[in-house]
This record gives sequence, structure tokens and C-alpha cells, in this order.
Amino acid sequence: METIDERRVPARVEGKYAAIAVCWLLGNGCLFPWNSMLTIEDYYGDLFPKYHPSRILTLVYQPFALGTLAILAYHEAKINTRKRNLYGYALFFISSLLVLVLDLATSGKGGLGTFIGICAISGAFGVADAHVQGGMVGDLSYMQPEFVQSFFAGLAASGALTSALRLITKAAFENSKDGLRKGAILFFAISMFFKLLCVLLYAHAFPKLAIVKYYRSKAATEGSKTVSADLAAGGIQTLPQQEAEEDSKHLERLSNKELLYQNIDYALDLFLIYSLTLSIFPGFLSEDTGSHSLGTWYALVLIAMYNVCDLIGRYIPLLKFLKLESRTGLMMAILSCCLFIPAFFFTAKYGDQGWMILLTSFLGLTNGYLTVCVVTTAPKGYKGPEQNALGDLLVLFLIGGIFAGVTLDWLWLIGKG
Repeated sequence: METIDERRVPARVEGKYAAIAVCWLLGNGCLFPWNSMLTIEDYYGDLFPKYHPSRILTLVYQPFALGTLAILAYHEAKINTRKRNLYGYALFFISSLLVLVLDLATSGKGGLGTFIGICAISGAFGVADAHVQGGMVGDLSYMQPEFVQSFFAGLAASGALTSALRLITKAAFENSKDGLRKGAILFFAISMFFKLLCVLLYAHAFPKLAIVKYYRSKAATEGSKTVSADLAAGGIQTLPQQEAEEDSKHLERLSNKELLYQNIDYALDLFLIYSLTLSIFPGFLSEDTGSHSLGTWYALVLIAMYNVCDLIGRYIPLLKFLKLESRTGLMMAILSCCLFIPAFFFTAKYGDQGWMILLTSFLGLTNGYLTVCVVTTAPKGYKGPEQNALGDLLVLFLIGGIFAGVTLDWLWLIGKG
């Protein structure tokens, strides 16, 4: 294997755009199975009408994601990043397969036992998400901001693609016998094969890109102990152990506590964004917006519009003059989003479906835009190992915000019996 000393690597290395494309696909795959489960809300709503599946499944998912990520973030400095991410993507694939197997084994019948099985798989998705999302964001944070932006754009694209696929499969089988179930089965089969693609991409394609090799070698010379397996997969050895230790003796990494103290506003930004968004999406949009002329298509259209606008919002910061980087400005913009709560309440009560679709689209746009502004602005001015740790911590607060949001979402049911 070749030996790369970061001090002799040229400033420009090849593979940037290929890496951006792979990051997008890996981000897409990170949430594709979970978004698939959310997007077939019409099928699960019909199968489990008494169990509030759009709310329960999200509430089951989040404690597993948050608890697992808290443990991983605490031990981040000692965890093999490659094994962590591969385990997460493989668990996504296996869990997606189990959703399909469970439905086929029960012949599409509901009941408490089947619902418990779906909840268990939802928990497995949470564990996989904690491994992949925290691991990938931490890994990409010491590379280029465009990689993080592309990964987060891929996360949003998974929602847009699953919504589009669900609308297509629903339309294709709408007039056939047991069409709702057939569409859902085809939908999850597509999701399963996409997860397998992500496993292969991360295992064989991503570590061999020249620009990825460069940044991982650079992180190793700065004292990172988590990238050795990634470097080996890319056909690279770091500096000999003794030389690497001598080079990094003077590099003292900030602790997680110190990193969090210096970036607490960014962490709170992500917590607040997702607390607000998940208190509305998907539970409120699926169950509490009333009956309209779109019928069973209404919730799917709302979810699709949110996902598409979330994706668009994540590309807006690529225009430098539209990117918000002020720490105070970000906090003020995020706090002002609390106005969405009364806006959705009164729109659901007095507005028609056109106003609700417009408001949902604006929610998705602001969620995507503010998320990318925060994650691409925060990890700057640190060494590779510190940026890796900070990326993990930011995702921890993001998932904490999601957990808080799905819990607050139940407040919409007060007074509804």
C-alpha cells in the first residue's frame, strides 16, 4: 500500500465532485427506509386504525436513535468509524428486509402482534440512524463543507424520493384488489435494494476517492485514531506509528465538553429547528388537518410538499449571498419559526387545503435552509478529530430535537378524545 504524508499532498486533489455525488447518495440512503415507513402512513393507518401509527412509530424510533447516539458520541474518539457506518447501513438493509418479510408472513393482517413487530423494526431503524448519521456527519465535518451540505441534501432527497415513489405506487395499484398493500410491498422492496447499494458504495467506492484519502490522512496526522480502517480500505497507510505519535504529541484535542461549550448556540439551533418541525410533521399533518377534496391523497400530498421544499431549502445556502452565517442571525431566524405553531393551528381550523399545502411547503423550506446553514457554518477552526467530535455532538442535539418534537406532537390531541 502507498504511504501518504499529508505535508507532501498537493492542495488540489481529484475526486471532489464524485465525492459530493456519493455523499448525496449516502445521505439519501441514511433516511430512505425510515421515510419509507413514514410515507406509507395511508397503509399503516388502514392496517392499524386504533394505534396512531404515524405518531407511535416515530415515538418508538427516537429513543433508540437518541440513546445509541449519546453512547457513540461519548466514546467517539475510540470508535472505528468505518465499522460504525458499515454496521449502520447493514442494519438499515436488514431492517428493511424484515418489514417486507413481516408483511408477507402475516398476509397483510393488522393486530397488536404485527404492530409490535413493526415497532421493533422502527427501533432498529433508530439504532441504525444513530450509527450512520452521527458517524457520517462527524467523518465529513473535517473534509469540505460541500460534503456535509450534500449529505444533508441527500437526507432531504430521501423524503422527496419516497414521497414520489409512494404517489406512483399508490396510483399504479389504486384500482386493483388489495392495491394499498401491493403498493406498499413494492415500495419497501425498492427501499431494500437501495440500502444494499449504499452498503456497497460506502464499503468500496467512497474510501477510494483521492480527496477522501487526502482528508483522512490529514486527520490521522492531527491525532485522529478513528480513521485507520478507512485509510486501509482506501489502500493508504498513515505515517509509521512512532512518527505519527511524535507528530501529534503537541496536538491536544479539546474535550467534548469544551467543544460543546464553544458551540452551544449551534447545538441549540439544531435542537430548536427539529423540535418545532417534528411537533408538526408527520403526526399533525397526517391526522389533524381534517377531511378535504383530495381524500386519502391529502396527507400524502402534504408530506410530499414538505419533503420537496425541504430538499430545495438545503440547496439555497450554496448561493453565498443567501447563506446565513451570523450566529445571532441564525438564532433569531430559528426562534421566529415558532410562529408556525399558531399558523398551523388556525389554518387547520379555518383554512382550506390550498393554504395548508402552502404553509407545509414553507415549513419544509425553512427546515432545510436553516439546517444546512448551521451544520456548514459550525465545524470551523478545529483540527480533524475535533471537527469529527463536534459533528457527532451536533447530530446528537438534532436527534434530541426530533425526540422532543415527536413528544410535543401529542399535545395536538388534547381535547380530541
